[in-house]
Amino acid sequence: MKSKNRVYIATSIDGYIADNKGKIDWLDTIPNTDSIDMGYNAFMENTDALVMGKNTFKTVLGFGIEWPYEKPVFVVSTAPMDIPKDLNDKVFNVTGSVHEILEHIHQQGFHNLYIDGGITIQNFLKHDLIDEMIITIIPVLLGGGIPLFSAMDNRLNFKCTHSKLFLGSIAQNHFVRKD
Repeated sequence: MKSKNRVYIATSIDGYIADNKGKIDWLDTIPNTDSIDMGYNAFMENTDALVMGKNTFKTVLGFGIEWPYEKPVFVVSTAPMDIPKDLNDKVFNVTGSVHEILEHIHQQGFHNLYIDGGITIQNFLKHDLIDEMIITIIPVLLGGGIPLFSAMDNRLNFKCTHSKLFLGSIAQNHFVRKD
């Protein structure tokens, strides 16, 4: 079975996924009173499981809402971490190299993965393991913070397959990896 690793994420105009304090409240700069999902639900329909970094996991836990994911979530960390008891059958800690983590997840039958979190996305890109990226650009300049991208040894070529405008201000671009 062909596996696919995909990213669905929002950035500031200057490419940050969180501000200097690690906050993401700027994502709500443009009011979304009609709760338009901007393609997220369709994206999730084609997702078997999520792979996210420890910091992203902690951020989601900090929202103070009911666990938002119905699909299994694999949290990448360098050492085993405590998972809240109510999430024991939904969230799983994984350690090892990117390739070892993927092998472990694929052995469990999950092949269409949503990759989330700055460092996790950067590591997958460094190993040329991202097939698609949907990047939603919020019209704000943060001037610093946690970047989506980091330095890489090799150039990766993507093709923009389509762009959409939401709420008259938010640009969303869909990129697919070119061979």
